[in-house]
Amino acid sequence: MQLNFSGLRALVTGAGKGIGRDTAKALHGSGARVVAVSRTHADLVSLSTECPGMEIVCVDLGDWEATERALSNVGPVDLLVNNAAVALSQPFLEVTKEAFDRSINVNLRSVLQVSQIVVRGMLARGVPGSIVNVSSMVSQVIFPNLATYSSTKGAITMLTKAMALELGPHKIRVNSVNPTVVLTAMSRQLSDSPEVAEKLKERHPLRKFAEVEDVVNSILFLLSDSSAATTGSGIFVDAGYLAS
Repeated sequence: MQLNFSGLRALVTGAGKGIGRDTAKALHGSGARVVAVSRTHADLVSLSTECPGMEIVCVDLGDWEATERALSNVGPVDLLVNNAAVALSQPFLEVTKEAFDRSINVNLRSVLQVSQIVVRGMLARGVPGSIVNVSSMVSQVIFPNLATYSSTKGAITMLTKAMALELGPHKIRVNSVNPTVVLTAMSRQLSDSPEVAEKLKERHPLRKFAEVEDVVNSILFLLSDSSAATTGSGIFVDAGYLAS
């Protein structure tokens, strides 16, 4: 997808690996000035080496106070991708307080906090903006042992709609992408077993999982003026899973 984000500044959370990393690189390659946020410093260093001029911020978004300190003076942002997440797999009866709190704090609360910081800046500058929250297909369907993760992603759906409703009058659009399994490090537990992976893949009408590029292209579309009349919506990059 050939899009031009020249003159715009973008912030991407969870930019150290997977979808977030490739999104940051794609935005950088499309002319945007990018602020990459991750809790892993080594990932940020390697990313900034690949993309000279990219700004990096190392912070654990599960820590409210640390996030406030790290991003309160981040400067003007026009495009925001809330991608940071953890997927802690536990059977429902074995879900721990620590895992639940960590999931809520990173997957959901950080979306609220980072968006508040960015949007306040947009309003102060009187500019339009576009926000994409990276959700998941499991906001709509459940896989075993993902009760907590699915709950946070389901909440992202409603948070996206609430943000779109309140921010629309300010010309700030908010949407989500909802991928199926994407073969990143975070989802490897699903693909380590060839039998499990193949059985799950057969449930998808396209008989495949999503590639990182598929998700990145959807994010870029929603960030761009090509989706100027779209807000409060979600794109399902699910290889047809929800149609089956």
